[in-house]
Amino acid sequence: MALQDILARVRRRLRLKAGKSPNPYFPFAAQELDPSEAARLEAEADTDLAKIIYGHKGRVVHKWLQYPQVYEREFANYRGTDVNFLEIGVFKGGSIELWRNYFGEKAAIAGLDINPDCAGYVDAPNKVFIGSQADPAFLRSVIDDIGAPDIILDDGSHVASHQMITFKTLFPLLKTGGLFVIEDLHTAYWPGFYEGGYKRPGTAIELAKTLIDDMHAWYHDKGSKLADRTTIRSVRFYDSIVVIEKGEVPMPQHIKVSGTD
Repeated sequence: MALQDILARVRRRLRLKAGKSPNPYFPFAAQELDPSEAARLEAEADTDLAKIIYGHKGRVVHKWLQYPQVYEREFANYRGTDVNFLEIGVFKGGSIELWRNYFGEKAAIAGLDINPDCAGYVDAPNKVFIGSQADPAFLRSVIDDIGAPDIILDDGSHVASHQMITFKTLFPLLKTGGLFVIEDLHTAYWPGFYEGGYKRPGTAIELAKTLIDDMHAWYHDKGSKLADRTTIRSVRFYDSIVVIEKGEVPMPQHIKVSGTD
C-alpha cells in the first residue's frame, strides 16, 4: 500500500477532537492509535522507520504522519554506523528509543531537555542532558561532552527565539557533512507562545529562508546573515521540516564545452 493511502487511512480512523490545540488554525489534538490499528499500519508501512514507529512498544512517541518518509530519505545512510545523533526535546523518552532502534547499537545518541524529569526517561547507553536550548553556554557544554554531532534534530520548545539561538550556537559545531534538522515548522505560523506569525521575522521558517539567501550570497551584495555561504551545501524543505546540510562549498564556477574541432 502506498504511503499516501496509509496516511489517508490513519486520518480517517483517528478520532480527532477539536478545541485542545493552543492555536485557532489547527484545532485538533492527536489521539493514541488503537493497538490493532498500529499493528495493521506496521504491516503495511513501506519504510523501515514507519514500521519501527507503528511497532513501538516503549515510551511514548509523538510524530506527524508525514515524518517517517522524510527521515527515511535523510537518515537511511547513517543506519548501522557510529553516527553521533543529538535530539533537542526528550518529552517522554520514546523518540530516543526510536532512534536507537533505527540507527543501531553503534550509534551515539543523546537528548537534551529543560524538564528535569527527562533524566529518568532515557536509558544507557543513550544520554540525556538537562538544560535550556536557549542557553548557548549549556548547548556548548553538551557538545564538549558528546563531540561534534553528525545530526542535530531540534524538536524542542518550538519557540522561535529558542530555535534561532539553538541554530546560531550549534550549526557551527556540527560536523562538516552533517545535518541540522528543525522539526514542527508549522509552529512558526502560530502567534502567542511560539512567537510565530505568517512571514514574521525570527521564526524557524524565516530562518530557513534566510539560509537560502546565505547559500546564494555569491550572487548578491547583502552578505550572509546566519551562516557563511561556504558552509551551506543544501536547504531541503518538507511539510513542517527543514534539513540544512553543512558542507565545504567552494566558490561556484562555470565552463563552456564545445564539440567543435
